[in-house]
Amino acid sequence: MEILAGSGSLHQKFPWRKHLYGLFHCNPTMLGLEALPDPMDTWEIIETIGKGTYGKVYKVTNKKDGSLAAVKILDPISDMDEEIEAEYNILQFLPNHPNVVKFYGMFYKADHCVGGQLWLVLELCNGGSVTELVKGLLRCGQRLDEALISYILYGALLGLQHLHNNRIIHRDVKGNNILLTTEGGVKLVDFGVSAQLTSTRLRRNTSVGTPFWMAPEVIACEQQYDSSYDARCDVWSLGITAIELGDGDPPLFDMHPVKTLFKIPRCEQPPPTIPK
Repeated sequence: MEILAGSGSLHQKFPWRKHLYGLFHCNPTMLGLEALPDPMDTWEIIETIGKGTYGKVYKVTNKKDGSLAAVKILDPISDMDEEIEAEYNILQFLPNHPNVVKFYGMFYKADHCVGGQLWLVLELCNGGSVTELVKGLLRCGQRLDEALISYILYGALLGLQHLHNNRIIHRDVKGNNILLTTEGGVKLVDFGVSAQLTSTRLRRNTSVGTPFWMAPEVIACEQQYDSSYDARCDVWSLGITAIELGDGDPPLFDMHPVKTLFKIPRCEQPPPTIPK
């Protein structure tokens, strides 16, 4: 069973696992991309602010009202795979929530000479990821205060509650996918490997995620074809993220990612505490 993963995960380490869209020239008309609005009518690029799972990330400004946003640009469009398609499907379906990144729309910039660009425009989170925050403090010989860790985890939990109430499993919760705004907002991002549950499918059986943060039941789906999991796997991943916020890295981070897939399900659990 395939491990599809988000940014910094096995999907990047094994590029041959890409979706078939990436193997053939993409016909924009066939995919309905030509019907999407032209981003240049609304957005203007200011600067590059990072690199995402499937392309560069830019800061953009709205030509009409001057508001700022972030855009993920997939260029060329022939590289389109299931991650950007999944993220679009999740974001357009999901109602707004203070702890989930806002979605401003998908746009298509046609260029018949070099291939078109797909623009995914999202809320700008200028504060960076909580992983960057922790790493920066550690380089200065400091650690994140427990009160701040609690604040970040509380915001992430509210975001996860919103996802789960809408029958969505994030499946790649980690510090790099929790962003901060300059106003102190905590936002869940990166839904490229998220899964939507339905009334007839309340569990999933695809092994997805970044190994160090993956729950044992998710890893089991790679090894046992009759295994499945539900939204509680995100709670495990958030617990690992809590350790990451305190220590700077998740447990087993000095181990090869593939080896952790065998180690995590076999880690000894402490005996239950029996109340006296």
